[in-house]
Amino acid sequence: MSHQFTEQEINSQREKVFNENPSLELVAACKIGEGILRLSDDEKARYIDTYVHENVPISFFIPASGSGSRMFEFLYEFLEEPNDENRSKVERFLNSISDFAFFKQLPKDKQRAIKDQTIEFEEIVSFILNKDGLGYGHLPKGLIPFHNNDPFILNPFQEQLIQGAKLNNDKFSFHFTIQSAFEKEIRNGIEHIEGLSGTSYNVDFSEQSVQTNSIAFDEEKKVCFNEKNELITRPAGHGALLSHLNAIDEELVFIKNIDNLQHYKNSDLAIETWKVLGGLLLDFKTEAKKIYEAPSVQALLKLNERFQVFSESQLNGIKTDDCIKSLLNRPSRVCGMVKNEGQPGGGPFWVNDNGVVTKQIVEKAQISMKGDQYRLMVQSTHFNPVMIAASSISLEGKKFDLTEFKDDSKFFVVRKKHHGKAIRFIELPGLWNGSMSNWNTLFVEIPSETFSPVKTVLDLLEEAHKG
Repeated sequence: MSHQFTEQEINSQREKVFNENPSLELVAACKIGEGILRLSDDEKARYIDTYVHENVPISFFIPASGSGSRMFEFLYEFLEEPNDENRSKVERFLNSISDFAFFKQLPKDKQRAIKDQTIEFEEIVSFILNKDGLGYGHLPKGLIPFHNNDPFILNPFQEQLIQGAKLNNDKFSFHFTIQSAFEKEIRNGIEHIEGLSGTSYNVDFSEQSVQTNSIAFDEEKKVCFNEKNELITRPAGHGALLSHLNAIDEELVFIKNIDNLQHYKNSDLAIETWKVLGGLLLDFKTEAKKIYEAPSVQALLKLNERFQVFSESQLNGIKTDDCIKSLLNRPSRVCGMVKNEGQPGGGPFWVNDNGVVTKQIVEKAQISMKGDQYRLMVQSTHFNPVMIAASSISLEGKKFDLTEFKDDSKFFVVRKKHHGKAIRFIELPGLWNGSMSNWNTLFVEIPSETFSPVKTVLDLLEEAHKG
């Protein structure tokens, strides 16, 4: 059901869309010892012990509505307009096709024809992508098989459950945000793996509300309509999922992307890392609670020396015990950071907002592409892989309303094409950007091996995805 926008809502969005992207003022990139923690083996072991000993309820929060068609984009491009770049990817795909988990889902006659090279490329691709075959071009990414773990062929929904269970916590649940049209198929896959493993998983789902959609405008600042004379809208980015996260009551929430998985046999390091992140967050909250209950500037400075949470300008603003309490008693998160090896996406920075410097995860779209700001951006040593341990429970044990800690001014302006026509619309502040702008944030370096996302089907040929 579509949302009916008022004239005021339309005008408000139009004004935002045709203003410049709100940019941030970077002060410095966070680095090791300057906003990013690097833990020793002893510290990691201690935080794992904390995680295991506390045994608090946890929930995985996993956005999972993304389309799987993007994984096969180079195949579509090659069929439409072949060039050297997409041809080399197609050749690698064909030469390695029997290594993909989904190869076993092809009919036996097609498997033989592929091995004997008696089948046309177009027929293979058509069967894999179209609905009269495997239909992967029409499925969400989470339903496309990633790994072959004999005797099972597993998709990301199934693997997220199996690997999450390795955290050795008997009070855990999973929340996926999905396209509701695929809920039945997702549930069937989960029930199948439950039957095979004899394990029952606590899983629920939600769908991004169309009421959070953004209005599309053309370059003449007019609203856009489709052939049915209906207003064209677009999902307003993962910032629209804040209300979904806000509905989760567990003490610890592990936020991750559906496609960041390793093969089960290669997943131990990632599982250990989640325990470290969770234990670090619990330890920070324990120490913060002590200061909250007996406010002391010296204790706060000592806490900050250990966890590197607050800037000098934040600490200089402390005048009273209530200031200390206000600074400490906020939603908190520990964000894993991997070394920057050229990945696109957000990074950890110190940011100046009206004279107060805070730690933020910043996207490239939020930064001016010229002058000192651009130079500061390229100095970033680390990258956000979206491995976040979060807590929305206050130091008094009450549930925060997360909408009170977001920064609505940190939206994004997106430019796309619709049927060849240029359109613009706004995205809400990103879930781990502006939507968590006023959280207490710890950054900690984690192993690069824990970050192995599947953006293209060819990523499944990398070492992390081999059994």
